[in-house]
Amino acid sequence: MKNKKKLFVQALIIMAGLSLYSAGVALFILPLDMIAAGTTGMALVAQKLWGVPLSTFIAVFNVMMFVLGWAELGRDFAFSTLVATFYFPFALDSATAIVGDLVLTRDPMLCAVCAGVIIGFSLGIVIKAGASTGGTDIPPLVLKKRLNIPIPVTMYVTDFVVLIAQMAFGDKERILYALVMVMVYTVVLDKVLMMGTKQIQAKIVSEKFEELSAAIQEKMDRGTTLLSMEGGHTRKKTMMVLVIVSGRELNKLNSLVSEVDDKAFMIVNQVGEVRGRGFTLKKEYE
Repeated sequence: MKNKKKLFVQALIIMAGLSLYSAGVALFILPLDMIAAGTTGMALVAQKLWGVPLSTFIAVFNVMMFVLGWAELGRDFAFSTLVATFYFPFALDSATAIVGDLVLTRDPMLCAVCAGVIIGFSLGIVIKAGASTGGTDIPPLVLKKRLNIPIPVTMYVTDFVVLIAQMAFGDKERILYALVMVMVYTVVLDKVLMMGTKQIQAKIVSEKFEELSAAIQEKMDRGTTLLSMEGGHTRKKTMMVLVIVSGRELNKLNSLVSEVDDKAFMIVNQVGEVRGRGFTLKKEYE
């Protein structure tokens, strides 16, 4: 029952993301007939170079990528991607019908930026829900799993190469606007994917390191690590407290450190991702 509810919620999130994606396409890409990247862009290149029909290339490529996603990312991913693959054409047709002849702007730069923001945000929603829109969205997810290459980086490189290839036969000015759109959506996508995952690393130097470590564990329910260190000037050996907290817990940590030792020296920096107990895995208490 719980799994069914989870799948239902996941499907709703995916459909919401794709509906927003479709709205961005209908409002800012279709009115100006902007150049396509991704699978459609690859299909255009294949058609020009080898005469492969667009629909044939897209169908074959999407099936190949779906099989790759199933093999590398699992059955649940394949199911959610299947939902996205079937829902997206419906969402796009609906968005196009609702928008009709409405044109918000004919400024190609404004369209490129707005489309990039909406597409990046909506793709982030879909990917965070554990799915993809299929096609060229799948290899970046596989490379992230295999080689830990950031998803936006792979997507940007892929779309950049596809768009540059179209310069041989396409409208070069429109392709440049499409490149702007790709750059915008990769930045936004990166921000959305990192949302809620960024953590704060604090290194605290204090003579009361044992008391401080115990207080953090007890009052913040966060694990600590004691690192051996030596003062550069005094040559005094002591311990440094290392702790990872979420951004919203930083103020609480500052207050706690000041309460235990108002002379403590603290270094704070942001980390992109943390894996392990208490973060990506459930906490275990001994």
